Amino acid sequence: MNFKKYNNLIELFLEQCDKQPKDKTFLINLKNSNVNFTWGDVKLKVLLLAKEISKVINKGDRCLLISENRPEWMISDLSIMLAGGITVPAYTTYISRDYEYIINNCSPTIVLVSNDEQFNKIQNICEKNSSIKKIFSFEKLTKINNDKYLNIEKLFQTYHFNDQDDLKIKIKRSDPACIIYTSGTQGNPKGVILSHGGILSNCEGGYELLRPILEKETRFLTWLPLSHSYEHAVQFIQIAVGARVYYAESIDKLIKNMSQCSPHIMTAVPRFYQNLYQKINTTFNKSKGLKKALVVNTLKLGTKKFKKNKMSFSEIFMNFVLEKMVRSKIKKQFGGSLKTFVSGGGALDGEIGTFLNAIGLPTLQGYGLTETSPVVSCNPINDIRIETVGIPFKCNQVKIAEDGEILVKGENVMLGYWKNEEETKKVLKNGWLYTGDIGIFENEYLKITDRKKDILITPGGDNISPLKIENMLISSEMIDQAIVYGDNKPYLVALLILNEEYKNKIEILEREIEI
Repeated sequence: MNFKKYNNLIELFLEQCDKQPKDKTFLINLKNSNVNFTWGDVKLKVLLLAKEISKVINKGDRCLLISENRPEWMISDLSIMLAGGITVPAYTTYISRDYEYIINNCSPTIVLVSNDEQFNKIQNICEKNSSIKKIFSFEKLTKINNDKYLNIEKLFQTYHFNDQDDLKIKIKRSDPACIIYTSGTQGNPKGVILSHGGILSNCEGGYELLRPILEKETRFLTWLPLSHSYEHAVQFIQIAVGARVYYAESIDKLIKNMSQCSPHIMTAVPRFYQNLYQKINTTFNKSKGLKKALVVNTLKLGTKKFKKNKMSFSEIFMNFVLEKMVRSKIKKQFGGSLKTFVSGGGALDGEIGTFLNAIGLPTLQGYGLTETSPVVSCNPINDIRIETVGIPFKCNQVKIAEDGEILVKGENVMLGYWKNEEETKKVLKNGWLYTGDIGIFENEYLKITDRKKDILITPGGDNISPLKIENMLISSEMIDQAIVYGDNKPYLVALLILNEEYKNKIEILEREIEI
């Protein structure tokens, strides 16, 4: 597939719409699985909404999008782009102060929200902001009823698009497609400007990575917030491969949703795989007798095969038997069709990655940043080296600076930070993005060894990597999150967030002690 021929993401979408049967199912919301969106539905809704948005905005205007994952998210994103706007996605978990900063910083012309719950968080802010000309909602809002508001469902029901209507696409690869605000560990978040070409080049790398496992109709289950650069880019790969996309109900219902839709591919962050590892491992530890022996050998031989260690004929035969007796049953719990998990957005613990691959759940680890649209590298499905983050995508160049910092150059690198030239100059130098990560190459595979600006230096001059300690702490099934602190201190301290299950047990124990 030639991604270089497209001038923008809309051209990719419209070409795929022409290739796919109009009545073929495309998007499915598992919260309301009775409502399916076909390729024809999505195209029509995108054209209708884009036409309405184009009445309000000029090219380059920012359009704030606040919604949980659902088909209307993709429809809105594509509509904004078709109308010449720039999508500014925001997390539904933000508080009012976060929204106020983003709205004041990017001055959106329109705001799209999913429902009353999301609108209530920003209503007062919107009323005070003069840049906002219109509010669009997916569901009917109860607290607004004026000319500045439009329920898009009503638009879809009452308006008919005329094929003769002119919506010319005058968007170049170098034009901004979206502004994604980073969480910002220090100070206010920064708005990362990503171009159409940047995301297209990333799609090219993703397509090549997944090509060996693509089906005639590949099924994706999506649950990571679409406001995250990782999942935001994945939706365009889904378009490119003509996939069927299922939107999960919630993280708590992921396993149930996987059984429902039998996905081939699912992307997630390391925390998901850590939880998965803990749950499966807990079940394994409870097994006894013959079942215990089967589990132990499945892990032992699966690990041996995964690490490409030499196996005897009897071990090869036994591993084949275990594939049928144990791994096939594990796979069925996840829908039975899984080709691969893809991990990104943070470091995947090597033990967890090896464990999942050993029990028959292929798991790839990749690396990227919001600033790189976002993927830089990923392990190929046919040669997974879990202790690394894989081979760099051909769309970008990667090199290691003298001090060990990873530098990235390519079309996928951001255009800059929105209204923040000072911060842009700090990380973009001569076309190279200074990632702040420390790494090395091992046989063409990139390996992250540290985080440059996270190094703690004690008064005694010792350099300590908090990341390694944090990863050791969160590998415990009792701990969900950990942050280690101690720069210029003679000691280290850690802030821990306990697993809810263990937290409840502690609270029960505390009550018993009080009694």
